[in-house]
Amino acid sequence: MTRHPTGFPMLVDVAQAQALLRAHLPPPATETVALAAGLGRTLATALSARVSHPSATESALDGVACRAADTVSATVSTPVALRVVGESRAGQPFQDTVGAGECVRIYTGAPMPPGTDAICPVEQLTDQGPHQVALRRPARPEDVRHEGNDFQAGEEVLPGGLRLSPARLALAAALGHAEVPVRRALRVALLSTGDEVVAPGSPLVRGQVYDSNSVGLQAMLRECGCEVQVLAHVPDSPHALETALAQAGGADLLLTTGGVSMGKYDLLRDLLIEQGQVAFWKVRMRPGGPAILGRWQNLPVFGLPGNPVSSLVVFQVIVRPVLTGQPVSPLRLRAASAFRTLPDKTAFWRGVVEGGTVRDYGAQGSGRLRSLSEANALVVVPEGQEVEVGDEVEVLLL
Repeated sequence: MTRHPTGFPMLVDVAQAQALLRAHLPPPATETVALAAGLGRTLATALSARVSHPSATESALDGVACRAADTVSATVSTPVALRVVGESRAGQPFQDTVGAGECVRIYTGAPMPPGTDAICPVEQLTDQGPHQVALRRPARPEDVRHEGNDFQAGEEVLPGGLRLSPARLALAAALGHAEVPVRRALRVALLSTGDEVVAPGSPLVRGQVYDSNSVGLQAMLRECGCEVQVLAHVPDSPHALETALAQAGGADLLLTTGGVSMGKYDLLRDLLIEQGQVAFWKVRMRPGGPAILGRWQNLPVFGLPGNPVSSLVVFQVIVRPVLTGQPVSPLRLRAASAFRTLPDKTAFWRGVVEGGTVRDYGAQGSGRLRSLSEANALVVVPEGQEVEVGDEVEVLLL
């Protein structure tokens, strides 16, 4: 890490960039929402089971419940006959004790009657009248679900910090919770800049480009569970930029694209350095090196590069883990092709995972947005580290 002449850090690494962004965001606040509103939200505190599941020892199959010892000799050629003394179904359990030579018709999820310890499935039964059934194989205790074998009352099942998926919301309901405590959704304002950028669907003249960054970033922010405010696009004008920044009041973070590199018209960079505060400028990574973090009138501002690949990769690598509170979980795979190393930057090359290995996607230019659609991974190559065919590499799935 080096320092700008005015004193702020330059060329930070990815971990430092994440830590500084995290420090600029407000501390997590908690709110309670109904289960239906919890999808994609981050669980603020652990959830414990209010009941056991299953709440009773029950059958995993449709069939008959009986005593395993009564059926050990059952085969297709010499079935064992048992007397049917009743039935047990979900919500209507059989209450009496089942004796030797007896059984109860039972259905999936129904409580096991007293005295029984095994199930014979309906496919292995032959009815011999209304009150007798023949078993063509022994009843099995392993087809019984024991009370609490999924989770028990009082057990901590969902730890805090998890992102609530459909399966986790279903589990929260099974634990007995109608509501869940979640982190308040961060409010993120999104701003794209640049004279050359126009809205998709508008007429495009030579030298202009459609605003793909706003579309991709808005979707990624919503995936992170954020409330998104999309600001009107601004041209390369200091006054227009300041006016747009004023529209982001109340946001927890302003995310911008463009205007952060080394050019004459990189106005966000100049504005933060000259009139705001800068936490860092430039990250030792490719693509995406020119990113900047600072404050404008106490509003945290994270400036992403204008090149679409750089913008989306920086978001994926630095911003997403901070907004979601979920650290990146890379895979370790064998390289099916060599990957280029950089002497002073960590590279995040686009790759294709297939057959348990990862290969280089090919064209790695920051303007080749198509590559992020066709690649399915970022291959992490630490600065100065050579990667040859057969080497193990760190992979972030896209």
